Amino acid sequence: MSDDLHRSPVAFTPNIEVRADDEAETIQGLNEQLRLIQETTAKDYGTAVRGVHAKGHAIVKGKLEVLAGLAPSFAQGLFSAPGSYDALLRFSTLPGDILEDSISVPRGLAVKLFGVPGDRLPGSEADTTQDFILVNGPAFAAPTPKAFLANLKMLAKTTDTGEGLKKGLSAVLQTVDAALETVGIQSPTIQTLGGAPNTHPLSETYYTQVPLRHGSYIAKISVAPVSPNLTELTGIKVDTSGRPDALREDMGRELIEQDSVWELRVQLCTDLDKMPVEDSSVVWDEEASPYVAVARLTVPAQLGWQHGLSEQQEKAVSFSPWHGLAAHQPIGGVNRARKPTYEMSTQFRGQHNGCPVHELRSLAELPTQGMTID
Repeated sequence: MSDDLHRSPVAFTPNIEVRADDEAETIQGLNEQLRLIQETTAKDYGTAVRGVHAKGHAIVKGKLEVLAGLAPSFAQGLFSAPGSYDALLRFSTLPGDILEDSISVPRGLAVKLFGVPGDRLPGSEADTTQDFILVNGPAFAAPTPKAFLANLKMLAKTTDTGEGLKKGLSAVLQTVDAALETVGIQSPTIQTLGGAPNTHPLSETYYTQVPLRHGSYIAKISVAPVSPNLTELTGIKVDTSGRPDALREDMGRELIEQDSVWELRVQLCTDLDKMPVEDSSVVWDEEASPYVAVARLTVPAQLGWQHGLSEQQEKAVSFSPWHGLAAHQPIGGVNRARKPTYEMSTQFRGQHNGCPVHELRSLAELPTQGMTID
């Protein structure tokens, strides 16, 4: 058995983070690019949407149950004792413009938990929520904020370009990506630009990709499907032909039929050299440190998307890894860059739409009536 399997988890200390000298300048550049994307899409749609992950495919209510009997290194933060929390889940796709689903790009899952006690992160002191932002890949597409800025500039340039061109490019890139995978190569750049395989979003495992504090330790988090109605979708491709909202439709068909269950899992950092916090592109070795289930996330059978209402709910809510407990502080340059950029994106939506986005305190504050959409 490898010595790596016997390593103790690395203790969290503030000095594990190392800021680049030009980090503030890079964050300013990220804000500028996100603002450019949002200004472009707001002009096109007549309403402001998110700078990234603009298109939602399902927004549903659920419950998170923290498991009993966890080992001390996993029983940290909100997972330190068994408990139950109301949850809101939003499934989305990456771009800042709202595209037809034949343009296949990485998928996202945002989870908001309510009524979470404990010391809060800066800017979140008055809240009682805990957010986790996840994507269907184990590592971030860029190692540093500066590389993230380069990727965002690429996305900004493709915002508002012809959708027909994007469809053609996506089809080509999906073929290229599939060919690369047959020889064991994955290209985050190709997938970000529309080459991600068009598999069913409910079959995917989602990852924070970037590290978080886990109480006394450092971790990444995943959300993995475990109920049979979800696992049987593994590898299933979504038919998007003539169906601009195919993901929304197929997810809705599954979510309304029966309860859906995921496990929330934690992977502890056991080696800072092999599991760095300042290079977000590194996949942490699951053999050296496996993901361990710490909670179950259940979504009772319900509508995944209600036209008119779901759009209003999406406008009313914002997600950020910096909404939460100090025990789950986001770590690393990409996470540090996310705090001001997410705040700017939310403020832009609120200002442009004439309705500031306030952090919800409970599921009861989510809109229950929507506007009529033809």
